[in-house]
Amino acid sequence: MAKVCQITGRKRMIGNNVAHSKLRTKRKFSLNLKHKKFWLESEQRFVTLKVTCKGIRHIEKNGLEQTLRDAQKKGYINLV
Repeated sequence: MAKVCQITGRKRMIGNNVAHSKLRTKRKFSLNLKHKKFWLESEQRFVTLKVTCKGIRHIEKNGLEQTLRDAQKKGYINLV
């Protein structure tokens, strides 16, 4: 599976390494992805998600169920 946050939809970015001589070479900016288990109270089970730290803060602020609903609407996640 790709390195994509299942809550925010963020992917890695492409940029440049810039040397002192202004020579540019391509590089990748990776995400701070974590595999985290969250307790889903409505279904009485754990849900494992691949989320960034920003996604974790988003879950803490808005609640897990609301955040999962929003991510499913945007197409970032497919819950069965």
